[in-house]
Amino acid sequence: MILITGATGFLGHNLIPRLAQAGASLRALVRRNSDTRLLRQHGVELAYASDITDVAAVTQACQGCQAVIHAAGHFRFWGEPDDFWRTNVIGTETVLSAAAAAGIQRFIHISTVVVVGQSAAAVIDETTPCQPQDAYQESKRVAEQRVLAAWRDQGLPAIVLRPGAFYGPFGRYAFNRLFFEEPLRGWRIKVNGGRHITFPAFVPDVAQGIELSLSAGRPGEIYNICGDSLTHNAANDIISHLAGISPFRLPVPVSAARLLARVMTAAAGITGREPFYANNLAHYVFQDWPVSSAKAQAELGFRPTPFVDGARETLAWYWRAGILPPGKRRQA
Repeated sequence: MILITGATGFLGHNLIPRLAQAGASLRALVRRNSDTRLLRQHGVELAYASDITDVAAVTQACQGCQAVIHAAGHFRFWGEPDDFWRTNVIGTETVLSAAAAAGIQRFIHISTVVVVGQSAAAVIDETTPCQPQDAYQESKRVAEQRVLAAWRDQGLPAIVLRPGAFYGPFGRYAFNRLFFEEPLRGWRIKVNGGRHITFPAFVPDVAQGIELSLSAGRPGEIYNICGDSLTHNAANDIISHLAGISPFRLPVPVSAARLLARVMTAAAGITGREPFYANNLAHYVFQDWPVSSAKAQAELGFRPTPFVDGARETLAWYWRAGILPPGKRRQA
């Protein structure tokens, strides 16, 4: 039996079908008000908790399981530091304690490449020093430390996966919004001439990395799970060609983009609603992310999907769901 946290999210929608089709017995930790239709369709056993810090519920959910995939997390470009800390750090500590008490044989922790924060490295790999730039990045860095300490100090066979920027079916935030939704709705801009390097991770590939880690991952190790990094211009050109829209993007000075983000973020402090462009977005789109997944490829057998293929599948999902206008639906 495998316990999965975060099973109703973006990653869960791609992970659950993959593991179920492989014949795994699955249990998901969910809130009572969660949409569990996908889980029920795939025969997933449900364990209920008020949230990821519910010690009694998490402890009970781990009983009888051989593995835990801890994918629950709080990610936004804007929010209170305490919210990130509660879910990403305290929640991880709760799951770790329950897993250790249950004698879990494999613990897969879903972290993120962005724990690296600010870096001028020519290649970002698992040894790149971490310099977190916002509350989310810091909370995920600390959570990683807790996981690796559980392996080092308690012998919990834990593995850390660091995916890149999620994109793919069932997502509407971050990379999907910036590179797919906004351009197809007519909002076509770029900063720094589109030369910055982004680090897309096709979410079905993240699910692949998790499945491989269950059998091939080495406890105590960190693995980047990411596709090939590419410039914003290259990503825009591929998506535009597939969608049948113009590749044109209006160049916007970084100073103007930062000013707009500051104004929107200040307004959010009054409205209490996340700004369309938040200050923290700069940590992700105004710097380069030349990420290497060579270690995962060599040790796990991970094989990333080419961006053109992942983008095609993502657009197909948007069109099937009726979320985006269909464009010309090019096939090449």
